[in-house]
Amino acid sequence: MTKGIDRVIHEPARLQIMMVLAGVEWADFPSLCRVLGLTRGNLSAHSRRLERCGYILVKKSIIGRMPHTQYRLTPKGRRVLREYWDTIDRIRRLAETQSAAEV
Repeated sequence: MTKGIDRVIHEPARLQIMMVLAGVEWADFPSLCRVLGLTRGNLSAHSRRLERCGYILVKKSIIGRMPHTQYRLTPKGRRVLREYWDTIDRIRRLAETQSAAEV
């Protein structure tokens, strides 16, 4: 039953990144660090993994003289997140069905 679980986004920090990005058009680096309580290094590493899989888009620019990094979910990222939650719901329903049968 777990073959449908995407291990890339099943990791808690990456799942949190995906969930935050699902609710916004774009999120910037400092905001994600603050909201998720991740270190800069942690956010960088996890976002690189999500970007390599094509789940998020990373846009880097310079504002004034400061680097500015923004993130958003890609259509593929939205699809795999939806599939992830569908799989979790199937597992939950299966567990509920089995529990009810045992009673």
